[in-house]
Amino acid sequence: MEQVRHASKRAGASEEHLRHPVRSLTAEDYDALVALWEDAGLPYRPHGRDARARIAREIDGPCSAFLGVERDGRLVGAVLGTHDGRKGWINRLAVDPKHRREGIGRTLVAALEAHFAALDIHIVACHIEDWNATSRTIFEQFGYRPHPDILYFTKRDSAET
Repeated sequence: MEQVRHASKRAGASEEHLRHPVRSLTAEDYDALVALWEDAGLPYRPHGRDARARIAREIDGPCSAFLGVERDGRLVGAVLGTHDGRKGWINRLAVDPKHRREGIGRTLVAALEAHFAALDIHIVACHIEDWNATSRTIFEQFGYRPHPDILYFTKRDSAET
């Protein structure tokens, strides 16, 4: 719990935000996770990077953490974290629109930061698409700063990856 408390301060969360129990997601949470992404308006690629088998492989992998918050047995917040051993990456932060502004996103980010800190990873970053002003604002509130001098390049096998 001390790690979560420390990470919560990094993300700017107060003790009150720790009231959202965070758990690790499993492959069995796939349908609920996809439903949450759809409710939250996140793009979803079911034939590529977001395919059931691929997500199951990532969940079980050593370099990722899928975390979630439930309310009344329903997934209302989730985040995916990955790392390369030196830098942690926050991906796919999603909160059900009916549960926004309750501190769920902040709690998930704090838990992921604690996970990275426990692995001795002290740089945490996220990619935010330029159209997503809401995410930019949220992450700035969490203490993250943009680096306009860094360009992001990709090479993809297909549009679904």
